[in-house]
Amino acid sequence: MANIKDIAKKAGVSVTTVSRVLNNHPYVSEDKREAVLRVMEEFNYQRNINAVHLSKGETLLIGVVVPFTNHPYFGLLVEGIANEAMKNNYKLVLFQTNYQEDREIEALKMLQHKQIDSLIICSRICEWDVINQFTEYGSIVLCEDARNRNVSSTFIDHYMSFSNALEYLHNKGHQKIGYCIGRKTGANSRQRGKAYADFLKRIDEPYKEEYIFYECLHFEHGEEVVRRLASLDNPPSALLVTSDFAAAGIVTSCREKGIHIPDDLAIMGFDNQPIAKIMHITTLEIPLVQMGRQLLLQAIDGKKHTHEEISVKLIERQTV
Repeated sequence: MANIKDIAKKAGVSVTTVSRVLNNHPYVSEDKREAVLRVMEEFNYQRNINAVHLSKGETLLIGVVVPFTNHPYFGLLVEGIANEAMKNNYKLVLFQTNYQEDREIEALKMLQHKQIDSLIICSRICEWDVINQFTEYGSIVLCEDARNRNVSSTFIDHYMSFSNALEYLHNKGHQKIGYCIGRKTGANSRQRGKAYADFLKRIDEPYKEEYIFYECLHFEHGEEVVRRLASLDNPPSALLVTSDFAAAGIVTSCREKGIHIPDDLAIMGFDNQPIAKIMHITTLEIPLVQMGRQLLLQAIDGKKHTHEEISVKLIERQTV
């Protein structure tokens, strides 16, 4: 394959002139530009984009780490990231980790090896001592409260939003409140767990492990929650569910088993996904697409670390 030296020799110009033509430099005479373009066409010359990016010190690629690609929460985050990436002429490299640490480290190593310019981690599995090993290689942005860390972040105050949701249920007359969550570990899960424990202390209610349901991510998980509720001698009267899809599964299963919503069991979801609107589920609205846009803007502005808190909004419907 021809290189720029071959093109320069055939066109009768300098290598510098060929480089200027390739980079659309304005200070090239029209006859020399046309001569270079003719030879490029003759040789079917294709630019080595990797070499161009290497010379400029950027790839115009942003890595995006998600645990799952089939969950609506992360789908909306990625939608916002992708829309903003298109506006700014960036492309995305998507990493699905299934919460496996080695897969997240693969993405971090791509940042280290300059294969991507920045990395957005939508839900982290690696501990901070691992993340900190890679912060010198490029911008890392997280979708959690990472203030006082050497990264940027766009986040929800999960402690406060969870506390407010619990207070809302309590003000509606509920004393025995349980909650459903995606996973036990993770910074956001820990904030929610602390909010729950502090709430119980405030209302002088005992902590009951059987009122907490883990691994509730998808619609089908709702049936298992209802089955476990039916086995309890003293079940909760309200559930705070951190996924609208899981909340929809619970509502559907309750209806099938003759459990009346909200009289027998109140349900409150999270995110305000379309399914919550269709099924009239009370929920907390998280503007995930907006969050995704902000994550992308922070990723391409790697010169400084910024932290943006996103507020949530209560959407009252028919399940509380």
